[in-house]
Amino acid sequence: MTPRLDSSLAWKTATRLVSTNRDMLLAIAGVFFLLPGLAFSVFVPEPQMAPGTPPGEMMEIIADAWTSSMPLLILVTLLQMAGTVTMLIVMTDPARPTVGQAIARGFKALGPYALAQIMVGGTLGMAFLVLVSLAALTGLQVLAAIVILAAFVAMVWCSLRMALVAPVLAIEAERNPVQALRRSWALTRGNSGRLLGFFLMAGLLFAVIYGLAMMLVGVVLVL
Repeated sequence: MTPRLDSSLAWKTATRLVSTNRDMLLAIAGVFFLLPGLAFSVFVPEPQMAPGTPPGEMMEIIADAWTSSMPLLILVTLLQMAGTVTMLIVMTDPARPTVGQAIARGFKALGPYALAQIMVGGTLGMAFLVLVSLAALTGLQVLAAIVILAAFVAMVWCSLRMALVAPVLAIEAERNPVQALRRSWALTRGNSGRLLGFFLMAGLLFAVIYGLAMMLVGVVLVL
């Protein structure tokens, strides 16, 4: 039987691990998250739109901007994925690897991590598209709305069940993306709601810290 997640214990453990490895984590976060984020904001400015631009034209401008920035966006995403695994290795490996060793292991796990994410994203996206298309064919707007809502909830639930792929790759050194997905599915059984609450709390804290860091660095660069 899968043990229930103790959110309080998980939060205390996470804060203790972060506090213990604070200096190394700050350096890794700066390289893999802060600098790529700043580079993306500098080289991919927000699209400029004249006042009164029609909604259809606005969508085309945004789509063109995202299409042109896709290579850099993919690079930034891959760096952040490698940084995530690297930070998990630093916090959880009892052998206490150096930053260089952790980064090397993080990049070794990047391939399986990316493959696992592609598999999950492709499967969920295809299922969502099929369900929405079938609902749209009925011509019933109410049914289509219900199907879209149900599909969205199902996607969130499935994403939570697959949320431990990175920890499995980092802590258990698994390199098979399929086995990592299966392991995550097994570990999260019965804990989806608790995981959602924990991730929302942790994500909010990360967003605040990341936003403040980006703001301070941006002010320095402007000055």
